Amino acid sequence: MLKRLFVSAAVAAGCLASALSAQAEPEFTFLLEHVLGPKATSQTQFLEPWAKRIEEQSDGRIKIEIYPAMSLGGKPTELYNHIRDGGVDMGWSALGYTPGVYPRSEVFELPFVHTGSAAVTNQAIQDIYAEYLSQDFGDIKPLLIHVHTGQALFTTDKNIQTLEDVKGMKLRAPSRTGAWMLESWGAEPVSMPVPDLPQALSLGVVDGALLPHEVAIPFKIPDITKYAIEGADGVRFGTLVFMFAMNKDRYDALPDDLKKIIDDNSGANIAVEMGNAWDAIEPRGEEIFAKSGEVVQLSQAETDKFEAKADEVIDRWIAEMNDKGVDGAAIVKAAREAIAKYSQ
Repeated sequence: MLKRLFVSAAVAAGCLASALSAQAEPEFTFLLEHVLGPKATSQTQFLEPWAKRIEEQSDGRIKIEIYPAMSLGGKPTELYNHIRDGGVDMGWSALGYTPGVYPRSEVFELPFVHTGSAAVTNQAIQDIYAEYLSQDFGDIKPLLIHVHTGQALFTTDKNIQTLEDVKGMKLRAPSRTGAWMLESWGAEPVSMPVPDLPQALSLGVVDGALLPHEVAIPFKIPDITKYAIEGADGVRFGTLVFMFAMNKDRYDALPDDLKKIIDDNSGANIAVEMGNAWDAIEPRGEEIFAKSGEVVQLSQAETDKFEAKADEVIDRWIAEMNDKGVDGAAIVKAAREAIAKYSQ
């Protein structure tokens, strides 16, 4: 009887300790800010599951609060500074919002370097990151550098069938190199963060925009455009490189066991997960768009004409990198070889 009482007391004490532990305040509470809305793929399919996993694996010692649509203040172009300077602990944004800060990573935005699968290109990025890209990220702690599936050309009322059809159009450019690509087509690039795009399309400030279907859905782009143009077999016109990163001081302040949890959920360990989330939603986005508009695939002959223009953009980027003392051609070669490796 006495032994049973001791066991019962031990069990009760254990339960009490567990309850108190579960109710205890987390040791670290991190603010995670990003540029899109709460229903965007980046939040629902990646950031929320990622944050939950970190909290569970840390037994509640880490808590992550997500703030979408720059709800802590500031503009999308300022998020990099927020992360670097400690205004937020973590953030997710497009590198193109801070042009020139991460020039090496632009290699994956160059037209027809990436053509379709985010999962493939994300793995390629991890392969060449240490040797070719890491020099640009010394002032933050990257958790993942990645891309989305790729950009279609959404237009308000013009059905693009040829390269010639694009000339003179005012088109939203998602990045610096995206603007170069549009210029090579004879279009007039207009740079703006994606939250400004719906109004710009509605008011005729731009005639169309480069963006993926997964971004078009939450911003209701199918309601204000008629056509979504893709290359032959769904080939996309470049992509955008994104940064999921952490403030360096916040990371360095973690004990080693919590750093390991962050590291185990970073880089190559999550690259395919993020890519699959993007790739999976694109067909759904095309289906949604097709209910009110038309998804157009160019002929192979016309796609080849767009691809031929890519050489101008790539040569321009290589020349600029060479002026910075960086071997741009070597980065392009490494990126293409890594993508080919994972495309097999």
